[in-house]
Amino acid sequence: MTDRVFPSAKPTANGGTATPTFPATKAQLYGATTRSAYRPQPSRRRHRRGCCCRCCLWTTVAFLVLLLLIAAAAAIFYALYRPQRPSFSVTSFRLAYLNTTSSGVSSKFNLTVTARNPNKKVVYIYSPTSISVLASDVDVGDGKFPAFVHGKRNSTVLRSSITSNNQPLDSDSLSKLKSALKGKNGVPLKVKLDTKVKMKAGGLKTPRIGIRVTCDGIRATVPAAGKAPAVASTANVKCKVDTRIKIWKWTF
Repeated sequence: MTDRVFPSAKPTANGGTATPTFPATKAQLYGATTRSAYRPQPSRRRHRRGCCCRCCLWTTVAFLVLLLLIAAAAAIFYALYRPQRPSFSVTSFRLAYLNTTSSGVSSKFNLTVTARNPNKKVVYIYSPTSISVLASDVDVGDGKFPAFVHGKRNSTVLRSSITSNNQPLDSDSLSKLKSALKGKNGVPLKVKLDTKVKMKAGGLKTPRIGIRVTCDGIRATVPAAGKAPAVASTANVKCKVDTRIKIWKWTF
């Protein structure tokens, strides 16, 4: 078998040699164009997600650091001054009248509360105090104590006259109140005091903190029309002091 020899150039009509031609490639046969290499682009969503995660992380860290600073300051304040909670007691409670109407209640009470500050180094500064008198957990009268400063190792007597004039009640509350008024041992009453207080010790002052004082165990007999106010029994009354911290819409 003999080898076939292909000429490297083909003579032209003018006697020259033509440039050799080669078969077309597959891309040229199908009219394909040259494509650039694929380079993936960074996703914007991933970038935004990363920024949000970093923001949440730093916010959490800042919040934890703030809590630690507050806790450290509170611990130092407690170690230096050893603050104790104030105490409250109902020393006098008189019921002038408590009448129900077709849609509400009318009442009048005279209340005396004694507040005691047992601390040697701490002064309490109170905002105005709102008073609510409840009979069987139904609000039957509201009043107020003025703002006052509670000195060291001091007792302060607070007095207020609490009245309501046909204060509206819903049907369930009105029914519950009428049942309580028929009791043989008098009407069970409760006093709630809501206020804000800040502590002052030396040159230090704390922010105002909400407190609620609940005095339960009062019993009073409703006097007849035209009679003197009835003196309620306060021998078994106990007052409880709770702090109330408000965060946004919630109160704890």
